Amino acid sequence: MKPCSSQFHTIRTLRYHVRTWGDPTAPKLFLLHGWMDVSASFQFLVDCFGGEWHVIAPDWRGFGQSAWAREGYWFPDYYADLDALLNLYQPEAPVNLIGHSMGGNVACTYAGIRPQRVAKLVSLEGFGAARTEAGAAAPRYTRWLDQLNAPPVFKTYASFEAVAARMQKNNPRLTAAQAAFLAPHWAHETAAGLIELRSDPKHKIVNPVLSRLEELLACWRQITAPVLWVRGDASSAPGWRGDDARQFAERKAAFAQLAEVTLAGCGHMLHHDQPQALAAEIEDFLR
Repeated sequence: MKPCSSQFHTIRTLRYHVRTWGDPTAPKLFLLHGWMDVSASFQFLVDCFGGEWHVIAPDWRGFGQSAWAREGYWFPDYYADLDALLNLYQPEAPVNLIGHSMGGNVACTYAGIRPQRVAKLVSLEGFGAARTEAGAAAPRYTRWLDQLNAPPVFKTYASFEAVAARMQKNNPRLTAAQAAFLAPHWAHETAAGLIELRSDPKHKIVNPVLSRLEELLACWRQITAPVLWVRGDASSAPGWRGDDARQFAERKAAFAQLAEVTLAGCGHMLHHDQPQALAAEIEDFLR
């Protein structure tokens, strides 16, 4: 495995962990992980890159080794955190931005908010959330209030091996070696000797504000960078899969320069299932 290093920064009052690989003088590549994931999850993808890159991957707030937010987690905070991180690591030039799932959605919206900051954009299985209707607002607020009164918790595990087994159950394509590597990055041992996830349970609280696809489309239309969207042929992740053909075409049409790739033998976790094929697609696009 390619060696990595950890750096810690104060980003908008929170202690942020950032994992980096490669020579700092090499071209920079920013990797943004998805929900319930961590930056170390990109290790297999980084190992497959053939070119020389300085790879920079933060743990989002509330995940991995980054600090937890006090009140909860909102997409505008992710945009602001990303803006601060890019200003810290590459303030002088547009960046190559790659995001998976939630990280891909953050990257796409940010690229429309600050189009001058993004040179090329790759979204892995991130293509916006499912469509919502106004009538769903009241039940959503009710659910949010109920969860605030009874905050969710994550289960604990007896060992890292149990965490690895759970990961393989969630993704049967994940090898035993991959799961064993990821388990101590996804979880840690408590003072009581139990193993718990390195994620804030508040991530399980529903967002009280409905996702408004019309707003996302308006942001995507402002993107000036070329965009590569990669999906797995066997993925069952929610979001755009609820669209009919016309609605799906509407999403794609919002991007002025969109290339689309479907990877065979992949579920939602492309960077775990087919890291070699994914690395080749990314580097070909960046070249």
